[in-house]
Amino acid sequence: MVLYGAIGGDFMAYFLKKSKLKKGVYLQIYESFYHPEKKETAHKSHMALGYVQDLIDSGIPDPIAYYSEVIDQMNIEAKRIKEENKVKQIGESPETYIGYFLLKSIYDSLHVSNYLDLMQSVRGFRFRLSELMEALTYSRAVDPCSKNKTCHDVLPKLYESYGLSYNQILDGVEYMGNEYEKIIEIFNHQVNIKYPLDTSTTYFDCTNFYFEIDKENEFRKKGPSKENRHDPIIGLGLLLDANQIPIGMKLYPGNESEKPVIRDIIKELKEHNQISGKTVRVADKGINCAENIIDALKNNDGYLFSKSVKQLPETEKTWVLLKDGYKKVTDSNGTLLYLIKECIDEFPYTYTDENGKKHTVRLKEKRVATYNPKLSEKKKYEIKKMVEKAKMLKACQAKKSEFGECSKYVTFGCADKKGNAIDGKVKVEINRDAILKDLKLAGYNLLVTSEIKMKADDIYSTYHNLWRIEESFKVMKSYLDARPVFLQKTASIHGHFLICYLAVLLIRLLQFKVLKNKYCTEKIIDFIRKFRIVKLEHNKYVNITSSSKFIKSLADELKLPITNYFLNESQIKKMLNYKF
Repeated sequence: MVLYGAIGGDFMAYFLKKSKLKKGVYLQIYESFYHPEKKETAHKSHMALGYVQDLIDSGIPDPIAYYSEVIDQMNIEAKRIKEENKVKQIGESPETYIGYFLLKSIYDSLHVSNYLDLMQSVRGFRFRLSELMEALTYSRAVDPCSKNKTCHDVLPKLYESYGLSYNQILDGVEYMGNEYEKIIEIFNHQVNIKYPLDTSTTYFDCTNFYFEIDKENEFRKKGPSKENRHDPIIGLGLLLDANQIPIGMKLYPGNESEKPVIRDIIKELKEHNQISGKTVRVADKGINCAENIIDALKNNDGYLFSKSVKQLPETEKTWVLLKDGYKKVTDSNGTLLYLIKECIDEFPYTYTDENGKKHTVRLKEKRVATYNPKLSEKKKYEIKKMVEKAKMLKACQAKKSEFGECSKYVTFGCADKKGNAIDGKVKVEINRDAILKDLKLAGYNLLVTSEIKMKADDIYSTYHNLWRIEESFKVMKSYLDARPVFLQKTASIHGHFLICYLAVLLIRLLQFKVLKNKYCTEKIIDFIRKFRIVKLEHNKYVNITSSSKFIKSLADELKLPITNYFLNESQIKKMLNYKF
């Protein structure tokens, strides 16, 4: 069992680890941090506290409650220090951000300003909405932080002066939030002119974002969190075109299930963004159900999703595991990438209508079974680690609730033959049948689609492009720090995520449409953040950015002096006015 202290943003967090050992319950303070090499969250011991009983004997009546409060204070202090350091780093530095010129070039090419000017014409703002939107989008890309710090610490460090006050930013964000669907519609219209969108296939997925505030409202609700947090959350649905360009965003209350809202979200996104014709909805298996499948067909759309082989009926499972019919797909060196086979048949789907009446329909589908050796190795490794954990917990006589996910590889029973628990304990046995069953299925997957004329290899590659939308969520969450959210007004929350969405849109257009996917997202964002200059005197600057292969390659491609040490104002303006 792990008791977490308050965790905010990406600073190192502390949590209380409670381990049940033979001598009793042992407490430790652990650190949670981002591991740059593994590119995932890692943990390490910060301080050993000792056994609960020993701590009680030393004069602490309730050690768990006591150290939980200590950890809360440690996390608050860690967050304060991080924010102070960030302010000092920005506020005291003579550096000026200039790397956002890449995004500015894309933004300028879309010519959205006139439409935004018309939109705000009925409001008495003493600022241009388009300029505020630009400023906040570039700021989110170069140094994501709170609106207060953006105003006082980041905006002054952009080469171009926007002269926005904090109150103007708050007013603008709230207004943009109220009109976020119209603003996305404007951008889609202009993007389609400059960089034609391909909506023959669209990718859709949902995620959620948490708030650093415990109080709920009509929009900010506690619900099933993808990060297993207990904070209030909101849901966000994101729609991408066939080339992974964002074309729609929809926010919804955090307590709503993803499965029923997906139908309304996709319908609204297509209507608002003028997406006509057939769209093949490619989505994660977790948000698919009979109702969503039937809804897709009713709207002349198609679908493509995966099904868990483990949950298939025995006849279908047997077909997947049968080696007959599989063909090998290899790379240019002859190395096996995956095995694949297909079949077309009618399959039953049962759903409940608005009146509560159940219906069963049979739908003609293509099903594609695949076996991936690398995925198999990964799954087998994960199974092995869970089994090892289960054995360790069994040896420590851990509670049933502490087994978590690895509980699927154990069976729980009473300690005596009469069915009575002894000392509140249960008998734990390793479930070898469950282990063998999962090992047998490792590496296998089943794809289901309405597109029966689509080639099996194309179905495979189309579905596996879904990782692009997951990467877009990663950009929004990790690189742009869209979470945690401190805002309270629903409109302001919408405005905050609109800014994050626009930053993702510009980055994706730059990456896929302009730079033709030659460079990864991480390198592009790293350049945008680290390309900075320092003013020496009038009309003279120095480039303090570290040299790299990426920068040299970009300089050759754009024919811009971004590798020069000395720069003048005309060279800088050439960058800021660059046209793709």
